[in-house]
Amino acid sequence: MRNGTSMQFDQILQYTLSGLSTGAIYALIGIGFSIIYNSTGIINFAQGEFVMLGGMLTLFFINLLQLPLWAAIPCAVFCATLAGLLFERLAIRPLRRPTPLNLVIITIGGSILIRGISMLLWGKDTHSLASFSGDDPIALGGATLLPQHLWILGITLVIIIANKFFFYHTISGKAMRACSYNSRAAGLVGIDVRRMVLFSFVISSAMGAVAGIIVAPLTMTSYDVGVMLGLKGFCAAIIGGMSSGMATVVGGVLLGVLESLGAGLVSSGYKDAIAFIILLLILLIRPQGLFGKAEAERV
Repeated sequence: MRNGTSMQFDQILQYTLSGLSTGAIYALIGIGFSIIYNSTGIINFAQGEFVMLGGMLTLFFINLLQLPLWAAIPCAVFCATLAGLLFERLAIRPLRRPTPLNLVIITIGGSILIRGISMLLWGKDTHSLASFSGDDPIALGGATLLPQHLWILGITLVIIIANKFFFYHTISGKAMRACSYNSRAAGLVGIDVRRMVLFSFVISSAMGAVAGIIVAPLTMTSYDVGVMLGLKGFCAAIIGGMSSGMATVVGGVLLGVLESLGAGLVSSGYKDAIAFIILLLILLIRPQGLFGKAEAERV
């Protein structure tokens, strides 16, 4: 009996550790959603495609241009960020007094376009990216952890700290926060609101690309991985009340852990369904997110 209990505890620990790294990815994507939403009021359903571009562009630079991994990663992030910048300039900025429905349709259309171009460029095959520091598992109690999981958790932590520093201790970050509270008032005091919107797309696309790169060695990547990752990142943002602070991080980690436990203890067939069940419950019970608008940190 004691043996069985110990094995069950080890299994739960294993699923929890796996869920933490998955949740960190969802948190990064969710923060990208929140940054754009808080700065512009737009829910950018193309966010998942920047996650896909991160992984696919890294492979492109490694396989075709023969760049080492350490050089391919910044090149991929730069190109994905440039794609986010072009998306804002060509699809969002030209709009005059758009309705929320117009913006949703445009971002969905942008997602389909980016995915279609990626399919034409790289095909439908699934590709693998090498781990950053080997595949030898690390024992932790009765569970094991891959080195890539540590990379995911470490990079996510660094990005969250840098995100916090940028928005609270730099002029541009404070200007973006001002736009999130009242864009008209921000414009009246001399803040270039359009530039802040552009910054929000640049930051979120860069964060999405990094998320796609660090998760690719575990899940592999293809032209269509951004759809599901984007939706789960959106779930994390909703759980966190569309906050770009710790609320969304907690939402992403909670979603990742519950998803991993559900897949391991119930059935792996329910893995994707769990995220959407949680999303529906949150929207029905607490549409403002688990932390509420008063407690959720805005940009």
